Amino acid sequence: MERQITCINCPVGCRLQVTVEDGQVTKVEGQSCKRGEIYARQECIAPARMVTAAVPVADRKTPVSVKTRTPIPKEQIFPCMQQLAQLTLHAPVHMGDVVLSDVCGTGVDVIATKTVE
Repeated sequence: MERQITCINCPVGCRLQVTVEDGQVTKVEGQSCKRGEIYARQECIAPARMVTAAVPVADRKTPVSVKTRTPIPKEQIFPCMQQLAQLTLHAPVHMGDVVLSDVCGTGVDVIATKTVE
């Protein structure tokens, strides 16, 4: 099966032609760097994304920004957002604090990306 995807690893946005056979990437064409090939292989077999969001902090007007420590499977994005929507944090929250462990059973933690005193 042939797939055409656009690489999102850099501003060039290479158009990649990817051949997938029996659940394996057998050929990648169109990339201008090694990152494009790595991206194509991952995207066509097990797509994953970083998730960023804002979570309210009790008694504060400003929420705290959060992100997954590493990318999670693409199909877990909406369940992850649902779990985050149920959170209310309590100050102080420091940059790097784990605000949600093992989101959706992925083994990936959600961490604060800023400090709220």
